[in-house]
Amino acid sequence: MFALLPDHTPERLTVIINGEAVSVVPGFTAAAAMLLHLSGATRTTAISGEGRAPYCMMGVCFDCLMEINGEPNQQGCLVIVSAGMRINAQQGNPGVQA
Repeated sequence: MFALLPDHTPERLTVIINGEAVSVVPGFTAAAAMLLHLSGATRTTAISGEGRAPYCMMGVCFDCLMEINGEPNQQGCLVIVSAGMRINAQQGNPGVQA
């Protein structure tokens, strides 16, 4: 569903999405990287388990919640990728971290 423009060939970096190494463009957000790689649900809801994906891509709707570098409930649309970053789909309600 999502793709880069054919003439867009900048440098790349590698992130880990759901355990798989993925090459992305520096400056991408974690949500954009996940959408480009999965093009589907990036989390499940706490109540019904229904799949959800980033919607607004500007930090308003919270549908982009994901686990980034082991920290749950991160708004992926507001986090810029870095080399080696670990991005995982968030499953249900991970609870409050103490």
